[in-house]
Amino acid sequence: MGAINIKEEIRSLIEKENDHHVLELIKNLLTKSSLEPILKEKLTSRALNAEKNIREGEIYTREELEKKLENSLGI
Repeated sequence: MGAINIKEEIRSLIEKENDHHVLELIKNLLTKSSLEPILKEKLTSRALNAEKNIREGEIYTREELEKKLENSLGI
């Protein structure tokens, strides 16, 4: 069965479905599967950027981080 046939069958099944819970589950499944590669790419990019910052010495000491956090929270 080709991708087009599968899509048509899924559309037909969704059109016939009246259970709100089942429809929400399908929506969540499809949304999650489409976002997963994007999320993986973002997390990988952040990790690589963090490693680069560490190598280049662009890091905060604990005290600097606490002060920055306090300033941003207005404490």
